[in-house]
Amino acid sequence: MSVYTVLIYIQENLDEELSLDTLANQAHFSPTHFHRIFKGMMSETLSEHIRRIRLERAAIRLALNSSSVTTAAFDAGYTTVESFSRAFKKVFACAPSQYSEKHWNELYDKIPGAVHYLLNNARSTLTLNRKGEMKMEVSVKDILEMRVAYKRHTGPYAECDEAWKVLCDWADAKKIINAETQFLGICHDDPQITPPEKIRYDACMTVDGSIDAEGEVGIQTIPGGKYAITLHKGPYENLEKTYAKLFGVWLPESGHQFREQPSFEIYLNSPEHTKPEDLLTEIYLPIK
Repeated sequence: MSVYTVLIYIQENLDEELSLDTLANQAHFSPTHFHRIFKGMMSETLSEHIRRIRLERAAIRLALNSSSVTTAAFDAGYTTVESFSRAFKKVFACAPSQYSEKHWNELYDKIPGAVHYLLNNARSTLTLNRKGEMKMEVSVKDILEMRVAYKRHTGPYAECDEAWKVLCDWADAKKIINAETQFLGICHDDPQITPPEKIRYDACMTVDGSIDAEGEVGIQTIPGGKYAITLHKGPYENLEKTYAKLFGVWLPESGHQFREQPSFEIYLNSPEHTKPEDLLTEIYLPIK
């Protein structure tokens, strides 16, 4: 899996600017999809991982007396010794000036796999950090393309109600909702990397070829093809956890490759008549 290559690249280039675009290019993914895969595999965001690896490198240098606290702080990307000391103490339970090789060895022996920075390839190879991993039921199916009417929402996913109201009012006026109508959401962006005000979401419903775009409501086609499908049970605000597991745990182990197009969701029941814990949402991940 290309994420392994990125882990090595990060470790070997800690003094460089490690932007999301640069690392996603290393993995041959778009930034949004790479971030989701990385978080799912590592149980932390890319920025959290880089910050932690730099802090672990500082700990090794301090333990081996090869760096002063001030130098370690700046090399780790902190602008002040004070902010570095606070972060260091939170992770290693002592001040940087008091850290020793004994502390480092105790941490490594106590929590194997929690330490990712390896000095001169000592210790062991890099390992994935999957916390609380649970089994996921995923089916792989070929589906036909779907023609949908949609209303674009720009902003936090949790604030998309107005887009659904516009779409449903439009459909009600045309009397086109029936027992075959499916309600879908296309989530174009990862809320952990895209600014909230720029997140794109399409509220969609399936329509036949007789329906045309009108006003605020557009028409688009969701491509057919092979998809990995899993069922999310519970509140919509927890969907990101299921996405992370699908991208970062199931996909790397499945033997499939991601197909570069947006994932989408099909809502099997309505939040207006269903308790949050009973909501059912199918997530469709395009694969090849």
